[in-house]
Amino acid sequence: MKNLHFKDFFWNSDLTSTVGYDAIIQYLNDGKRTCKEVEDFMKARASVEEKYAKELLSLSKKVCGHSEMNTLKRSLDMLKLQTEQVSLSHLQLAQNMREEAKKLEDFKEKQKEARKKVEQQMDALHKQRSSQYKKTMDSKKTYDQKCRDKEEADQNVNRNTNTNNTKHMEKFAHLYFLYCLPFTDRLYQQNITTLGKIRDDWIKEHIKACEMFEKQSVERINFLRNTVWTHLNQLSQQCVTSDELYEEVRKSLEQCDIQEDIEHFVNLRQTGDKPPVPVVYENFYSGQRSPTGAPSFRMPPPVNRYEREGFQQRVWLLGCNLYATLTHSGGVWLFG
Repeated sequence: MKNLHFKDFFWNSDLTSTVGYDAIIQYLNDGKRTCKEVEDFMKARASVEEKYAKELLSLSKKVCGHSEMNTLKRSLDMLKLQTEQVSLSHLQLAQNMREEAKKLEDFKEKQKEARKKVEQQMDALHKQRSSQYKKTMDSKKTYDQKCRDKEEADQNVNRNTNTNNTKHMEKFAHLYFLYCLPFTDRLYQQNITTLGKIRDDWIKEHIKACEMFEKQSVERINFLRNTVWTHLNQLSQQCVTSDELYEEVRKSLEQCDIQEDIEHFVNLRQTGDKPPVPVVYENFYSGQRSPTGAPSFRMPPPVNRYEREGFQQRVWLLGCNLYATLTHSGGVWLFG
């Protein structure tokens, strides 16, 4: 299939029209805007990465497992260390992104400067072409008017053949045709020739401009595609780098031995290997201890019915005497 090119499809039947050229310029301006948008996108992403990196770096400095010990402590320390490394890698990623954005900015400015020269030259040609076209059309109008004037003069001569002024009118018409009409005719032809030359020059420059603008468009699309591709490669590489750093933490966790950590704690903080002995009952009066350590509760000897009743009666009499003594001595108020 034949390739399509700018130079073949942006013309117009109107010699003074710039509609095709304007369409190309609009396309180039849209492309420049796209470059700026991608550039801003990458700069914004770089800022996000930088902010994320700083947050990670701050996080890596926080206390995590300070009171832990042995293998688990080493794993937690490795987590903090690798988090710090991840943060540094994201800082580097942000710097790389800014460098790519700067390359895109430089590319955009380079194309802008190259376009500026061509556009200035084409604008000058457009003005010259329009000016010459107007001059040519004006000369054509003058020429056409002079021709109509000659025809009108000839008709007047024919209508006045019997008048005394016929010879004067014929002489006037002859002189008019001899001097005025050839001059306007030559002027018209000269303007046509000049306009034709300007047209040829403009066509050549238009083709050159189209080829240059098309080349710039190809370069811009290729540069943008490669820039975004590089951007994605950087992100993918960051994922690989992060995974490698996190793998170090996983390896450390694989070395984390639960039983070893328990034994480490026991060996480090142990306070004794025997439990306390039982507390034994000690009789204050006898100084004897129960062999089992528990208080010795022995049942009293059995009491018969008559002894129990005599004991209860003696307790009642003792209570009555005590009450009477307290009442007689005025001591009842102590129990009020």
